[in-house]
Amino acid sequence: MTAQLLFLVGTVLLLVAGTGKVRHPAGTARALRTQGLPAHPALVRALGLAEVVVAAGSLAGSAAAAWASALAHAGFTGFVLLALVRRRPASSCGCFGEPDLPPTGAHAALTAALALAAGAAAAAGTRGLPAVLALRPGEVVALTAVTGLVLALSLLVLTGLPRLVAARPPTRRSL
Repeated sequence: MTAQLLFLVGTVLLLVAGTGKVRHPAGTARALRTQGLPAHPALVRALGLAEVVVAAGSLAGSAAAAWASALAHAGFTGFVLLALVRRRPASSCGCFGEPDLPPTGAHAALTAALALAAGAAAAAGTRGLPAVLALRPGEVVALTAVTGLVLALSLLVLTGLPRLVAARPPTRRSL
């Protein structure tokens, strides 16, 4: 049930992030450029459209889409880790409407967990809305409520936490 919950959260995040890239590719293009990666707006829009298609397929219960979701989240994790290791001035991808927020380790941990959950859901065959609708009515309500809560907390990790990190005054490191 935990993998299904995280899979649903990851699917909704993928849908929202993909839509953001399609509508406003500049933020993601800027983030890619800061890491020396291809950053043409048309490429970003294509990536966003692929995310939307994968999310829709994942919601429909497609095993191939669930595996693609796992790969997408693994790719996001790799990108965030690359930005953290390189320590280049990184900007936010703008996926969730947040301008120029720094990447965080929590972002990488969350997307890694979502990648694992998507892989587990794909392997177990418990995917998307068909799996949810196969549950008893009370379980559907509970899963939907908890998914909404975890989704809101995940958005805070992706947007609120970086805002706090960016606003934190610089500290002097003691020797």
